[in-house]
Formats: sequence, structure tokens, C-alpha cells
Amino acid sequence: MNKELVIRKQGKDIDIALLEDKILAEVHKDKVDSSFSTGDIMFARVKKITPGLNAAFLDIGHEKGAFLLYMNLGTQVKSLVKFTKQVLDPNNTELPKVENFKLEPEIDKAGKISNIIQPNQFLLVQIVKEAISTKGPRVATEISIAGRYLVLIPFSNKISVSQKIKNAEERDRLKQLVRSIKPKNFGVIIRTIAENKMAADLYSDLSVLKNKWDTIVQKLRTAHPPTLLMSEIDRTNVILRDILNESFNNIQVNDSDLYDEIKSYLKQIAPDKLDIVKLYKGKVDIFVSLGIDKQIKSSFGKITTIKNGIYLIIEKTEALHVIDVNSGSRFNLDGNQEENALAVNLEASKEIARQLRLRDLGGIIVVDFIDMNLATNRKLLFENLKAEMAKDTAKHTVLPPTKFGLIQITRQRVRPEITIETLEKCPSCNGQGVIKSSVLIENDIEDTLKYLVQEQNEKSLNLCVHPFLYAYLTKGFLSIRRKWQKKYNIKLKIHSMPNYSFLDFRFFNNLMEEINL
Repeated sequence: MNKELVIRKQGKDIDIALLEDKILAEVHKDKVDSSFSTGDIMFARVKKITPGLNAAFLDIGHEKGAFLLYMNLGTQVKSLVKFTKQVLDPNNTELPKVENFKLEPEIDKAGKISNIIQPNQFLLVQIVKEAISTKGPRVATEISIAGRYLVLIPFSNKISVSQKIKNAEERDRLKQLVRSIKPKNFGVIIRTIAENKMAADLYSDLSVLKNKWDTIVQKLRTAHPPTLLMSEIDRTNVILRDILNESFNNIQVNDSDLYDEIKSYLKQIAPDKLDIVKLYKGKVDIFVSLGIDKQIKSSFGKITTIKNGIYLIIEKTEALHVIDVNSGSRFNLDGNQEENALAVNLEASKEIARQLRLRDLGGIIVVDFIDMNLATNRKLLFENLKAEMAKDTAKHTVLPPTKFGLIQITRQRVRPEITIETLEKCPSCNGQGVIKSSVLIENDIEDTLKYLVQEQNEKSLNLCVHPFLYAYLTKGFLSIRRKWQKKYNIKLKIHSMPNYSFLDFRFFNNLMEEINL
């Protein structure tokens, strides 16, 4: 699979598109002046304890209090609290080191947060989920510092390996390597990308992470809460750090400063990939030039069309997301209902997995697939959906279909859900209503034309459209109309209809009888 990263800087905002085989897989929005991002390590003050929730609200400088659940304290929170006090103690002439620190006993998993922390207490925390809607950021006291190959966890001695590394010998080799180089009282998570890497690569990454922790401790010495002690690198570099591999073959960016920054970062983590970074110098917007804007417009919104008439309806409620699968009016006339349902469901499962990544939908997602009677088909759909979801790096769980044909998915989301407006003001009604984005109308007309030719065997058609669309479709010698005629081997006449709404179109046969789908 070929992966391509396209980065567009507009003012203070950065838009990032990840393409897999030219298909849009992920969209990220990164604000340069964002003050609170996932991964940031903060020095906070406990505002209040909420015994009913077994949680606390902390002041990290955000307009809404940061939320700390007991389950997010981490088993070694007592060691963290004691170490923080030693760092802040002015009587200590030298900064304490975790390597020489005596770890405290782990906390009870079923304990009370009021027995661990108190109001107005100072606490070192890390943002694990950005503020979403009316909720403030969620934080944890189990600090983790992520690198290219490893994740460093202070006040722990555990070494764990990514479950995606399946080879038992390789897992043991990596564990032994890390065990020989890691400092005392530091836990390490070995990331998937570390597979088959040499000791020198791991040691170099570990050294960088250890230096970051030492810098945090140094800043903590003179810090007054709320204070940012370490900021996660920007999302562009996070994506490069986490997913850059051999399948990446192109990175395009439209800003020279960002181009230099990415080149500098790649020189540290993957110098062999420097030549794939390219500076876009075109006058047309980079997302428009590469067709990304069109993919974004067609992928967001309540209704998402797949192909052959299949479409999804994606709706959000207060508690969950609901996805309804519809076959539309187009299906294989040669197959029976069960075969058609299976074909539609398999096609939809691929798009659903993509949509969850693209929109970063989190929480509970309920999918209503088309009913199937055979248990073997339901199992096949379940396995296919799991395989498609395996491409998703976010933590998720897919449950087997219920007897009503529903499949439930839970998916972790750590940043605000991506929402892109796909409606625009209608020139026909002077902005009093909304219509489907006009960038998609050409696709809709061609999809209908293709269906009429291939499924209904039409040889000659009349297309009636608004005068604006007529001019657009017939402009020039190599017009869109001529291209369609050649592509589908059909006689096509286009008629200008002033009484049609701006994006209305209808097909008629040779007798000018309307063809209803």
C-alpha cells in the first residue's frame, strides 16, 4: 500500500491529509497556537474532589477544569507524588533522580481518590484526551513520553511489546535489548516500528526520551501551577513519528518553513526518507490540485455514497453514533436477495472502517447492516469488518452481530471529532436554504449515466439541466459531454432548462419520457 501525506498551511492552521493508494484515509487539523494537546505534560493544582465520581477536577490553565478519574491515577501515583515533593523541596540542593528513588507501594485498584490526593495539592499530569464540546481535557498521572521506537514510563520497571509484533523470537530479542539499556525505575513500551531494529537505534531513541524527562524535572523545580512542562510535538511530526514506514512514498507541503521543519525532523528519525519530501509551488490550492478537497466534500455529511448506489446514513446522538447501510436502487439483478445483501454489506464495511478513521468517531457506534438469513454470511461480514478495522491505530472493539443484524463497535477518540461542512448557500434561493455541495454534482450525474448505460443498457439519452450546468458540461471542444459519450459509448444530448433549480438534473429517453430510478 502506497501512503502519501499532503500538508496544507493556511494562516495559523495546518490541514493534514493521509492518502492510502490515493484514497483519503485520515484528515487532521492542527492549530499552531493550540495550548492544550494530547501528550502535553502539565504541572497542575487539584481544584476539588468529587467522591461520587471517584474523580477530581484540576486547574491546568484551561477554561474548563481537567478531569482526573481514579482509574487514570496509575498504580505508581504515590511514587510520583513523593518524587514531586522532593523536587519542589528547596532544602534539596540536588535534584532527585528516578534511578535512585525508592518506589512506593502500588495503589489499590478499587480505592478512593480522596485517599490519594487532596484539594490544592500540586500534581504532575499528562493530557490523554483533548477538550471536547462542553467537557474539559482528561488527564492522567501515569506519565509516558513517546519516541520513534519506544515509550518511556517513569516509576515503573515493566517492559512490554506491541501486540502487533507477532514473532515470539523477535519479541524476546527486543525485550532483552531494552532490559540491557533501560535505566532503573523506568518502564518501556516497545512500539511496532521497532521490529527488527538494532540495539543502537533503540539506545539512541531511549537517550532522547530520558533527556526529555530530565528536562521536565528541571523545569518542575521552579514551576508554579498551572504550567506546561513539555508540549507534544505538532501533529504533523506526530503522524510522521507514529506511522512513517517503507510504504510512505511521498510527502507534499505547501509552506517553505514547514518544509524545512519536516526535513529536519525526518533527518533525525528516518534520514533515508528525506527525498520523499517535496515543496508544492503551484498557484492552485494544494488540496484542490490533488483532488483532496473533492474527496473531503464527498466523504463528510449525513449521507455518504459508496458506489453502485450503496450509501450510508451516519447520524450522531448524545450517547452514540448510528450508521445505517442502504443498497439504494441499484443491485445485482442476477443474484438473490441474500447474495445482494452480503455484497452490499461487505462493500459497506470497508467504507465504515474508513469513515471511523476519517471522522475520528469515538465512543459507541451501532451499525445497522442489511439483514442476512445465513449464519455463515453474518460471520463472514463480522470477520471482514474486523479485518478492515485492523488498519485503525485507535483502540477499538468489534462485537459479533446481534440477532437483529446490528454490529456494535467501541472506538477510542482522543481529539475532537472531525466535522466538515458539506452544505453551501444555494444561489437559486439567495441563501434561504441549503443544497448538496456543487463540487459533487458532476459525480452524481456521471454515476447515474453509468448506471443507465451498464445496468439498463441505454444507447441514447437526453439530459436536462439548469443553464449554468449546461454551460459547464458543454464548454469547449473536449467538453465533459464528449468525454462521457466516448467513455460510455452512448449518444448524449444535453438540454438547457431555465425552470430547473441550480443542481437539478433529469434523464429522458429518445421519446423524452423521463427515466425514473
